[in-house]
Amino acid sequence: MALFVMKFGGSSVGDTERMKRVAKRIVEKKEQGHQCVVVVSAMGDTTDDLIDKSRLLSDNPPAREMDMLLTTGEQISVALLSMAIHSLGHQAKSFTGWQAGFRTDDTHGKARIADIEPFRVIDALDTGNIVIVAGFQGMSESGEITTLGRGGSDTTAVALAAAIQADVCEIYTDVDGIYSTDPRIVRCARKLQEISYDEMLELAHLGAAVLHPRAVEYAKHNNVCLVVRSSFNHNEGTYVKEEAVMEQGVVVSGIAYDKNVARISILGVADLPGVLARVFGTLAEAEIDVDIIVQSGVLNGEADFSFTTALHDRDRAIHVLDQLKSELPYREVTSETDLVKISIVGAGMVSHPGVAAKMFEVISGLGISIKMVSTSEIKVSCVIANQQLHDVVKALHTAYGLDTVEQVFVGGPQDRR
Repeated sequence: MALFVMKFGGSSVGDTERMKRVAKRIVEKKEQGHQCVVVVSAMGDTTDDLIDKSRLLSDNPPAREMDMLLTTGEQISVALLSMAIHSLGHQAKSFTGWQAGFRTDDTHGKARIADIEPFRVIDALDTGNIVIVAGFQGMSESGEITTLGRGGSDTTAVALAAAIQADVCEIYTDVDGIYSTDPRIVRCARKLQEISYDEMLELAHLGAAVLHPRAVEYAKHNNVCLVVRSSFNHNEGTYVKEEAVMEQGVVVSGIAYDKNVARISILGVADLPGVLARVFGTLAEAEIDVDIIVQSGVLNGEADFSFTTALHDRDRAIHVLDQLKSELPYREVTSETDLVKISIVGAGMVSHPGVAAKMFEVISGLGISIKMVSTSEIKVSCVIANQQLHDVVKALHTAYGLDTVEQVFVGGPQDRR
């Protein structure tokens, strides 16, 4: 007998028929002699619908009340799924995040887990129940209901698996596992049998939507055995683990892309000590995340530098820089959108020279200019114009030997909560 945590996203429980299918999947596991704790997201578009309703009433609803509103979506899911399991002749108990013992900080909308006290979950398991837990939510020490932000249900599942020492944490989604790239772009993308925490963390940060970075970080820190698999079939999934076996001759494991990119350039900045610290310190104080930073050469005591940020942060970042101009004079600030950051990731890159050069050759061979570059031991990222994204992904996938025999991909948008 093993203890499983099973997480099902919104599309997996999008309607009552899918809910019944998920219930049968859980009962199958239970009837094999295993203990099951299930983490569930809100059904389908429930969260988006709730957000739309809030906007009909208020242009700027209080963050506290938004958390009160949005957590109802998961509460609907856990109650209905528990009922579906009861109808199949098995005991089930549903819990909200705070009933399951999730304690968070006070940050509404993107709270961090401070502690988990899963006593009620363990007691329910010990009395033979299948336990259903609402993802994406918790309660602060001051008694406020909070949400964990994007990817919150993935994080709930992995954190709960660590807290109750589960044998496996299975993330069920609408694809068979983790692919070498988006199979909706490259039909011959290969499904990976396993991938390391570090590689998965890079891919998640760089745009792959199967797992949220916070969930992968939690799994790595607590050595949680993580499996990504489909909720629509019983195919073997992808294992995320400390060290993955490298396939012979494959240096790059995956290709990710992120279209949520804006480039901002500050031109004619005085080349003085502390200038960059002041600029990026001020951006950090405004909670604006900065990714790639590139500084050009110095001419006549002035330098130009550029950085990327999320597209939705572009206007705020420019406003912050405008406020700084009186104390840190510069000639002008420019910005550029309609960009994409495309990245290759692979643990084998550490010991194989020329990986980055091949990437640059492939992109330039398509007549595309590279605007910015960022590297680490296991990834190379290039910022390019968005117009030829699909062509670049396909060309890189072929160049690094990742193509397989063409397969039919069935699935919709991947679960992100």
